[in-house]
Amino acid sequence: MASAKTLFITGVSSGFGQALAQHALAAGHRVIGTVRSREALQAFEALDATRAVGRLLDVTDAEQIDKVVGEISSSMGEVDVLVNNAGYGHEGILEESSLAEMRRQFDVNVFGAVAMIKALLPGMRQRRRGHIINITSMGGFITLPGISYYCGSKFALEGISETLSKELAPFNIHVTAVAPGSFRTDWAGRSMVRSARTIPDYDALFDPVRQARQEKSGRQPGDPVKAAQAILAAIESPNPPVHLLLGSDALSLVRQKLAALSQEIAEWETLTRSTDA
Repeated sequence: MASAKTLFITGVSSGFGQALAQHALAAGHRVIGTVRSREALQAFEALDATRAVGRLLDVTDAEQIDKVVGEISSSMGEVDVLVNNAGYGHEGILEESSLAEMRRQFDVNVFGAVAMIKALLPGMRQRRRGHIINITSMGGFITLPGISYYCGSKFALEGISETLSKELAPFNIHVTAVAPGSFRTDWAGRSMVRSARTIPDYDALFDPVRQARQEKSGRQPGDPVKAAQAILAAIESPNPPVHLLLGSDALSLVRQKLAALSQEIAEWETLTRSTDA
């Protein structure tokens, strides 16, 4: 295997974070994993007595992030790879969903990820090496009715990741936005926040979407274990991608989106060009 690295993974108590942490430990890496309860902390550190290091952390608490990262840096040395995995899905028609719910979605999925990057990036830049992995979603490329806040947060993280990759290229720091399709995680189950339905006009459009998502929860095509293996392969690559789709459904849907976008651009090209002086 490649040389052992120190990975800092947010949200290791379930889903992608848990699978990635387990496989990284099995591959000989050291993993610093964040959780939000003492029970989860004990369960994580029980995976490996020496190389699984847990920390209690809420990624919306920037002050606590700086404190934890500072303590880790002084006690354990450099972090080679940051994996921004902590996040959740919000489901709800935009008109029915409060601004407070939107702020919370962006606080966790976007601001939390950026706060982690800002805490760990100075060390990576000084060492002229590192890898930042942001777990986004195929919802950062394609959209479905009823997850506007979620898609908005993942579109934002995709854009931030791509821009950051250009800013950090001179310093030999890689940035990869990993966009999974539908996987057998808790995303559509206990982890999802759902706004109440209040406007009957949306029933015909959205009720079947919500029902289908709930029925498919736990039976999605994607295997989190294979996702973890794919992410590790990207980490161990000397030239990792800026964008990495995971899952055949993500691949198909994103290709459809790009084809439709290309067609629409062509159809409106004349009007587009008409605005030049």
